[in-house]
Amino acid sequence: MKIRPLHPHAALLLEEGDKKYVAVSDLHIGLESELGAKGITVRSSLMGDMLDELSSLVRSQDAGGLILLGDIKNTIGSISKQEWDDVPAFFKKLSAGMDIYLVPGNHDGNIVHLVPDSVNVISSKGMVIGDTLFLHGHSMPSDTRSHVRRIVMGHLHPVFLKKGSVLNGERVWVYLQVRKEALFAESGPLDVVVVPSFNRYLYAEERRYKKSTSPIMSRIIESNAVEKCMVVRLDGSIVGDMSELPSVL
Repeated sequence: MKIRPLHPHAALLLEEGDKKYVAVSDLHIGLESELGAKGITVRSSLMGDMLDELSSLVRSQDAGGLILLGDIKNTIGSISKQEWDDVPAFFKKLSAGMDIYLVPGNHDGNIVHLVPDSVNVISSKGMVIGDTLFLHGHSMPSDTRSHVRRIVMGHLHPVFLKKGSVLNGERVWVYLQVRKEALFAESGPLDVVVVPSFNRYLYAEERRYKKSTSPIMSRIIESNAVEKCMVVRLDGSIVGDMSELPSVL
């Protein structure tokens, strides 16, 4: 499978044979309600903006499918009024013109009540296309997936954090090459791509609260399994390497 980021968007283009997919993660629909309760005003409709951006990306790339890597909704363990209103409307508009695959994240409990039958809801263990495993990242992958050469995941909302830097607070991509034995009962190289949050306002919350953690990344770092690392801005410029990893994730 060939993959490439769709700069300057927080989205990947995937090509497997004659099929194309766009993949994104961490939409957190309903975030406006949480921000509003904390006195933070969002001047536009996040759901509407993301819907327009995704529709445009899929059309411009002539893709037939969209892969959502979890955390479609914002609350954990409940469904807010805004999510009841916005999530079904979001899926109804998107699914009219494309196949949608949803890999649930840790915020997506009870999301089956909001998703139409036209959406393919995958196990939280992820889905494999070709040589690549797509999952949210909040749980460990099954060892039955050890044949893959690449993991694409969200959940961590990678952000460049360095006080005094003009890049402080920017969403970034993280590309890793790691030793596979850190995650699976099999050795060899494994590429890991950490996708930035598609919701552009989410990083502001991440600067106020403790960042998400992933057992996948914890296992990789604790095993000292990182061979190579590249941190990349949404515009495609490289801004860091292994030395930036602790602050980014």
